[in-house]
Amino acid sequence: MLYFMATGSGALAQRFAGALVPAFAPMSLALVVLLSISLVRRMPLSLPLLLVSSLGSFLISLPHGAWSSFNGFVRSIGAGGLFLALLVTFANAAAMTLGARRHERYGQLAGTAAAVFAFVCLSLSGVSLAALLLQAIAPMAALGDHASALVIITFVDVALWMVGIHGPALLAPVVTPVYLHLVFENFDAYAHHRPIPHLVTVSTFLFVFPGGAGATLGLVLVLLRSKVARVRRTALAALVPSLFNINEPLLFGLPIVLNPAFAIPFIVAPTILAVITAVATATHLVDRTIYWIPSTVPTLIGVVLATKDWRAAVLACVNIAIATLIYIPFVRWYERRLSAQ
Repeated sequence: MLYFMATGSGALAQRFAGALVPAFAPMSLALVVLLSISLVRRMPLSLPLLLVSSLGSFLISLPHGAWSSFNGFVRSIGAGGLFLALLVTFANAAAMTLGARRHERYGQLAGTAAAVFAFVCLSLSGVSLAALLLQAIAPMAALGDHASALVIITFVDVALWMVGIHGPALLAPVVTPVYLHLVFENFDAYAHHRPIPHLVTVSTFLFVFPGGAGATLGLVLVLLRSKVARVRRTALAALVPSLFNINEPLLFGLPIVLNPAFAIPFIVAPTILAVITAVATATHLVDRTIYWIPSTVPTLIGVVLATKDWRAAVLACVNIAIATLIYIPFVRWYERRLSAQ
């Protein structure tokens, strides 16, 4: 089965990307609605007006020709749809707020009309905000099989998570087809007893994110010994999911997202692990990845399966230990801040 996947890697990668891209349509539309509701709870704005204007602005900003078919519509949104949803909703909310300051009764209506008019003008001028946003992140895929690509993608992934955007979901349609293709080429070379060609593949990220984005398995281990009872309970609840590299309970339960106490280690730890992994692989301390292993497989098992090399487990343990040491001082600072409150 794996050999079949390897020999047909190009077509499979394209089909994989084709299945991922449409998923951003409902996610983006839902984000417009949920973000509008959240903003209205914090500001004295009209929810129906904000919803209608934001959804209208979102649809207006999609690439031309998106309405020829439903399939074309969902594909036109793409990975840039999440950023577009944030942009149009915040723009309409800001316009309504400014308008309300000018005129109490009709200011919100005038403000949102101005915002929608601006998006209409951009659309009529041939400017597609969704396409521009997608093009802005597309160059990461062109980085290809380089250690620098591993570091940059890791950094962008965790930086997006820190502001509440699902980094892997956003980057997947852009970078996954590239790195999925590379791991299949590695397996094809392995099956035919040729040198393994690629340093970085989709499975290389198993070394970088033990416990999930931010390399948070080490953080969970530290939090389990926290002096703050609530923190210990959160860590205990997140322990089992973290073993399977699922850390949303920790990201939003502690929380880590939008929490300045963990911004530095959450970004720095996996970035350092990416450098260590690239060096260890390039110097043949660990064999290159030849199998595509799902990210939900526990790290120590996943890296060995991906490389067929027991030394991969040693490297994973070293990475977890380093991430743990990076998190420790920030956890202590966070505990002191909680105690002061």
